[in-house]
Amino acid sequence: KRLSNGGLYLECHLRFFGCLTALSPDYWTYCLLRFITGFSTGGVGLCAFVLATEPIGPKKRGAAGMSTFYFFSCGIALLSGIAYVFRSWRELYIASSIPSMLFLVGVLPFISESPRWYLVRGKIDEAMKLMRAIAKANKKHLPDGVILALDEEVNENLNDGPSCKDQMDTKDVITGSLIDVVKSPVTRIRLFLAVAINFLCSVVYYGISLNVVNLQTNLYLSVFLNGMAEMPAFTITALLLDKFGRKPLAIGTQWFSGIFCLMGSLVMIHGEWKVARMVCGILGIFGMAGTYNLLFIYMAELFPTVVRNAALGCGAQAAQMGAILAPLVVVLGGGFPFAVFAVCAILGGILAFYLPETLNRPLYDTMAGMEGGESV
Repeated sequence: KRLSNGGLYLECHLRFFGCLTALSPDYWTYCLLRFITGFSTGGVGLCAFVLATEPIGPKKRGAAGMSTFYFFSCGIALLSGIAYVFRSWRELYIASSIPSMLFLVGVLPFISESPRWYLVRGKIDEAMKLMRAIAKANKKHLPDGVILALDEEVNENLNDGPSCKDQMDTKDVITGSLIDVVKSPVTRIRLFLAVAINFLCSVVYYGISLNVVNLQTNLYLSVFLNGMAEMPAFTITALLLDKFGRKPLAIGTQWFSGIFCLMGSLVMIHGEWKVARMVCGILGIFGMAGTYNLLFIYMAELFPTVVRNAALGCGAQAAQMGAILAPLVVVLGGGFPFAVFAVCAILGGILAFYLPETLNRPLYDTMAGMEGGESV
């Protein structure tokens, strides 16, 4: 089910549990409040990304999608500074929960639903109203008589005049689920590959971030540098995205990360070599940050609107499983975590070979539209 504004409001209200965590009287209360907080925030980033990219055309979608992740990296870098100032974990939970409350008041009231989602739900009037608002904001004007059509209707012969408009106004609601994704020969293998790649990339991405505890360097500085290393990765990936395509970059960035993780596993942890291993970690997360966020754009283009949130949610769930596994790898210490990260990154790059390229391809709305378009 599409998580729209109502779901985002729910997420922000539940973020108050982040503040309540600071008042935990015992460990089990702490665990319960952290579970509720994580449950409430797990899908907000995914839904925000979909809402931000669905109205964007193919030429600008890559750059627009990658730009959303600068705020994520800024949050990581800022968190290291907040943690440095608020050394008490109770104070840290309160300080890190305040941005969600500001989001509730300062951002959420201005968020609109995606016109594509309105279209597949049969809400033509709402979709057209939003399209006119977008055109007005861009100092453009939609001519009278313009009608929105689903991709599966593009090749149909629509009659001119009022009868065509009446047909569009009474359009049935089109829905989809993960069952439809698995049933379709076009999307089935895409889903399985995307899930596997998300899992592997998440192990590397979160693993390198958490592995700073094994580097024996300044913890706050290492987290800050990791966050800052992601920003140029987004810029470079955005610049190359429309030149080389999604698939080559997904492969190249994973292998780039894998090579430096492999080098990090071979570097000693004594003396000045600690700095060399930290550099390997920074370059490893540099490459994986490009991949991890590129996957959002790639998956959004691999699946049609009716199942896009479900497919991306499935990939995000696999990523969360990888994030759960990452600390178990990190606690092994030594060079072993870097070796695991290297294997995961290289394997993820190999799996990406079997995904289709989506550069300059249309963003499909329905399963039938995608199957018809891909067959051509």
